[in-house]
Amino acid sequence: MRYFFILWMLVFSFTVDGQSIEHPANNEAFLQDEVAEIRISIDENDLNTLLGDSLYSDYHFSASFLYESADYTKSIVDVGFRVRGNTSRNADKKSFKISFNEFVSGQKFKGLEKMNLIGQHNDPSLLRYWLSLKVLADNGLVSSRASFVKLFINEEYKGLYLNVEHIDDEFLQKRFVDDDEGNLYKCLWGSDMMYRGTSTSEYQWSYELKTNKSAQDYSGLIQFLYQLNYANNNEFPCFIEEHFEVDLFLKTLAVEQIIGHWDGYAFNKNNYYLYQQPSNGKFVFIEYDMDNTFGIDWVGIDWTFRDLNNWYSDERPIIERLLSIPYYRDQFNRYLEEVLTYFEQTDWTTLLQQKQVELGLSVQEDTYYPLDYGFEYTDFVNGLDEAYGGHVDFGITEYIDLRLGFGWNQLNPLISIAAPCFTEEEPEEEEMEPVKEVIKVVDILGRETTIQANRLLIYIYSDGSSSAVIQVD
Repeated sequence: MRYFFILWMLVFSFTVDGQSIEHPANNEAFLQDEVAEIRISIDENDLNTLLGDSLYSDYHFSASFLYESADYTKSIVDVGFRVRGNTSRNADKKSFKISFNEFVSGQKFKGLEKMNLIGQHNDPSLLRYWLSLKVLADNGLVSSRASFVKLFINEEYKGLYLNVEHIDDEFLQKRFVDDDEGNLYKCLWGSDMMYRGTSTSEYQWSYELKTNKSAQDYSGLIQFLYQLNYANNNEFPCFIEEHFEVDLFLKTLAVEQIIGHWDGYAFNKNNYYLYQQPSNGKFVFIEYDMDNTFGIDWVGIDWTFRDLNNWYSDERPIIERLLSIPYYRDQFNRYLEEVLTYFEQTDWTTLLQQKQVELGLSVQEDTYYPLDYGFEYTDFVNGLDEAYGGHVDFGITEYIDLRLGFGWNQLNPLISIAAPCFTEEEPEEEEMEPVKEVIKVVDILGRETTIQANRLLIYIYSDGSSSAVIQVD
């Protein structure tokens, strides 16, 4: 059975404290209808060391950079070049990072200080990461820009790569205009948002500070995690509204679950950023590294079927506490429906087939494409509607169709209730004249109770409406 909610229409933009989070337009660095070429020139001895003894270090070697498209050419000398990633460093088709400002302070390429070139060695379609970022952007959420490029190193074609915008201070400047100087934490595996005590060292290994590094100030993050875990149930709604962009997170979580991004926060406590805005102290949740999506699985779970309202793993306090409150669970289900509707109304087959045509020749010429899993060009062509086997359980459109089919039946409609945290601008309850009969009283966890003084309760009226009330002695 499909349930329909009255939606808050937030597609294509998101507003934080009255100001929209902007998604910058694609420029020559992120072409959407052409595969540009990137040519790296590097000393052969340095290249051998980079791919050998320095493979697991983050040491940058000096190189020259050339970018070529039909209408734009740019060369830059003395850029930093290294391998990037974690387990993917073992792959035959490796991923790389270009740092334009590594040796020349302030040097950039089309407003970028760094460029991530992702090999996507485990995805026969080569489209999942790009598609995941497109879904976020289409739904008005914070995401990196991305485009496909051909990479050459010392004139050897290394294959088709996904160029993904790096999340750093430049990224923040383009999205949080005039509010971009806060602390940005890269949240690595183990970042479950549990409180670990007051020592900074307990957080540095998994919450890597990427801006304002010299200060190494973790106090804001530590205080947030303490309150997140230990604020009592009555205090929690107002605390979380004052310190976290809740709506932004709930809608991002809806996307994360629907696309089967199991290597993110909700399931694997991994691959996200937290940014604390200096203007109001609120944290923003940002996704990244979204290649294990749309039917790629390494943990033996059918992500097309998993219950969207019970999708996350244990000890994810931001999810557990929010979804234990009927108002936020209701809001989350509204976003689930909004994202499911977006998928249902998009012609994915046509869109992805057009992308395959654009990329086809570059894939055929990519001699690194088959090396890690034996992929053939036919696997690229069939990657939309057929499983490859092994870790690729479904083709992309096959996954989407199944996820939609199960997802609609997993929505959990709740009675519309008022937000559980008052603001000063809202009228005090005793100033409102009662016009309806109260038929039920519940607490903020949805448990039926009796009218009690000095507690935040939810009154449900005879006409089906409800309101949050504090009955004062």
